[in-house]
Amino acid sequence: MSDHKGFVLWFTGLSGAGKSTLARALENEFRKRKFKVEVLDGDEVRTNLSKGLGFSKEDRDTNIRRIGYVANLLGRNGVISITAAISPYRQIRDEVRAMCMGRFVEVFAKCTIEELTRRDVKGLYKKALAGEIKNFTGISDPYEEPENPEVTIDSGTQSIEESTQVILQFLESKGLIASAAATA
Repeated sequence: MSDHKGFVLWFTGLSGAGKSTLARALENEFRKRKFKVEVLDGDEVRTNLSKGLGFSKEDRDTNIRRIGYVANLLGRNGVISITAAISPYRQIRDEVRAMCMGRFVEVFAKCTIEELTRRDVKGLYKKALAGEIKNFTGISDPYEEPENPEVTIDSGTQSIEESTQVILQFLESKGLIASAAATA
C-alpha cells in the first residue's frame, strides 16, 4: 500500500505571500518520506508551458487551466501535485477543483498588502500602489480570495515551519498522506 494518495495541493494567494516557499518546503518533506511529488510553480509554468501568454483575464485563465490540467494528470496517476500560482479568479480555481474530482486541496496563503509591501525586495508593490505598474494583482487587478479553502495560512504571522505543519496535519487527517511516524 502507498503512503499517500495522488492529489492536487493548490496554493493561491497574492504575489509574495509565500506560495512557492511553502510548496518547496512541502516538496522537501514529501521527498524525505519517499512520496511521489511534483511542483508546478506559476513562474516556471509561464516560462515553459504558457510562453507567449500575457496578463489579460483570458490569458491568466488559460494559464491556470493549463496548470490545472497537468496537476490533475499527475494527481490521478498517484503523484502529489503541488501548484504555486496566484490564480486570482475564483471561477477558474473552481473549474480546476471540479476537474480534479475530489482530489483537490486549496491552500490560501493569506497576507496583508502592508506586509507584502514591507517584505517586497523588488519594490513591485510600491510601484503598483503608485500606479507605475498596471494590472498588478491585488492592487489594480482583482484577486478573489477563496470562499472555502481547505486550509488558510497567514504568512504574515505564521512561520514556514508552522504553516507546513498545519498543512501536513490537514492532509494526514484526511487520509491523503500517512503520518511521518508511519512512514519512518
